[in-house]
Amino acid sequence: MTTEITQPPRWFLEAINTPYERGRVPAEGAEINYLRWGDTRKPGVVLVHGGAANAHWWAFIAPQLARNYHVVAIDLSGHGDSARRTEYPRELWCEEIMAVAADAGIVGAPVLVGHSMGGFVSMSTAVRYGDRLAGAVIIDSPVRRPDPESEEGARGRAFRNPKTYETVEEARAHYRLVPQQPCSNTYILDYIARKSMLKTEAGYTWKFDPTIFRNTKPRASHELLPKVRCRVAVIRAEYGLVDPETGDYMYELLGRNSPIIEIPDAYHHVMLDQPIALITALRALLADWEHSVPRKARE
Repeated sequence: MTTEITQPPRWFLEAINTPYERGRVPAEGAEINYLRWGDTRKPGVVLVHGGAANAHWWAFIAPQLARNYHVVAIDLSGHGDSARRTEYPRELWCEEIMAVAADAGIVGAPVLVGHSMGGFVSMSTAVRYGDRLAGAVIIDSPVRRPDPESEEGARGRAFRNPKTYETVEEARAHYRLVPQQPCSNTYILDYIARKSMLKTEAGYTWKFDPTIFRNTKPRASHELLPKVRCRVAVIRAEYGLVDPETGDYMYELLGRNSPIIEIPDAYHHVMLDQPIALITALRALLADWEHSVPRKARE
């Protein structure tokens, strides 16, 4: 069944056609790819994608932030155009984030923005390197359960044996979101699907390494979140995985000092459902953090 591609709006076309620079840096034995937008003299923001995704999931978000920030989107190892590893402990992804921030020339302490699995990686990085970060924004990463991509890898079939397709269009027709959800902005879905393909001698398959999600065990993120050593904000989707009860629990873990921001009429993949609302929320949050002093620094 073929889904009709809706006409992309002007803002989206302008965003994906905004020039960016590509960089690569070695980190713990693997070459890590990243994309970067904006003036290197401005405050830094590092965007961290979810499981099986890649830096291009942010390619229509990043230019909207680059007017005021130096924005970098990473391909974690095993994703996108970065190298693969034999194992993927979260600690190595933390090292990759810090290596990319340094190689991209970010001045001062950056803010991390992580979605889904990338939110959990951002939490871990904020525990390990919180004194070198200006903050962490966690987007629909539910603390109380493992990230949804790892759940699917352990129980489902989506990541078990990625198939190879003869043509781009055949591969595009088989692209699916995990977890599954409706998506009315099909022009965005079409864009990220095409940016997720890997051309091989046999045809087209997906860029992520399926071994990332095999034999994945739940992470104790409820123990991790209170140990974060920088400012934190949580963005939840109205119909996402951080339901109101989970949001309240995360609020308690954070000591009632961190905002919980809801994006209305959005599912888990917020940047696909409500990209403008997400951009607005990030702009407002980053502007507030840039001109305010964290509670701990005042005490």
